[in-house]
Amino acid sequence: MTATDPALTALANGWAALYLLYGRIEARIERALQSQHALSVREYSLLSVLSRQHDGEGGHLQMKQVADAVALSQSATTRLVTRLEDRGLLSRYLCPTDRRGIYTDVSDAGLKLLREARPTNDTALREALDEAAKNPELAPLVTAVEAMSPTR
Repeated sequence: MTATDPALTALANGWAALYLLYGRIEARIERALQSQHALSVREYSLLSVLSRQHDGEGGHLQMKQVADAVALSQSATTRLVTRLEDRGLLSRYLCPTDRRGIYTDVSDAGLKLLREARPTNDTALREALDEAAKNPELAPLVTAVEAMSPTR
């Protein structure tokens, strides 16, 4: 069976191909990040999102916003934050203007790990896309992903 089985509708074919591409990319990045940095794709994504916060207006994300940014439930995001905090990669503190809010910052160790892992992530992503581009069912999706890059 191929990613785009003729028995499926056109929309289902597109979703199946997209899901296949996503799975291949995620698996390749996961292997690379785990083997070289002891970091999962989800952990990398969370560190990356949180590293872009700033002290200006609206610069810190609430946990729901973080969860949305990494495509996880709030409870899964909280567990992930706790794991990274236990590893010394993040810290949490109360929002100074709303004591109900909890913010999360990436520690110096987390920023260092993220800097070290970014080239690994980018290389694995490029390799996964290059491999997928050889598959006629996935090539149009690879082209679409590449077209979204601001450097193109």
